[in-house]
Amino acid sequence: MEEVVEFYDADYFERGEELGKSLYTNYQWLPEVTIPFCAKIIEFLGIRENETILDLGCAKGFLVKGFRLLHRQAWGIDISEYAISCAPKDIKPYVNLIRSSEKLRGYYDWVIAKDVFEHISYSQINNLLDNLRIVAKKIFAIIPLGDGKKYVIPDMERDITHIIREDINWWIRQFESSGFKAVYRSYKVRNIKEKWTAWGKGNGFFILR
Repeated sequence: MEEVVEFYDADYFERGEELGKSLYTNYQWLPEVTIPFCAKIIEFLGIRENETILDLGCAKGFLVKGFRLLHRQAWGIDISEYAISCAPKDIKPYVNLIRSSEKLRGYYDWVIAKDVFEHISYSQINNLLDNLRIVAKKIFAIIPLGDGKKYVIPDMERDITHIIREDINWWIRQFESSGFKAVYRSYKVRNIKEKWTAWGKGNGFFILR
């Protein structure tokens, strides 16, 4: 994952909106939001208790915590040293810092890639997908979409680490070139990221195998 790692610091997660760096302000654990969100993902994907989950780009590990509270075997990785250092104490054993040059390791029934792939450079996205092909049985990806120049959802432009602004068909071609099959593709999943549904084709939801 070839990103400018130093961007993902305290300013990015705590003062991003104020500083024009990201959509984050005081990014914190909100159980009333995160646990229902994780429950919706589990229900939609049919994730069983004996299946393993990797949250790719887990930040402070809040999804990992939510999944584990719902009795799922979840782990997380992120390139932000700051975010990983802020993970809740009970989740620290399950989240790890990964360097941008490191290969992913292990094998997981599900990799959750929520708002992650758009941060990867065009030159590196296929390398990441090729690596994921080795470690992931299935992937659930949520990606903000664009027309190659701008995002459909204007707010997505406010994160300076967003790079890829492509449409749903472009992403399907990338997945297929790395050996994945998009067994599900949609612009909307009920009860997941419904805040953005007013923009119609603003997000892509994919299940890859």
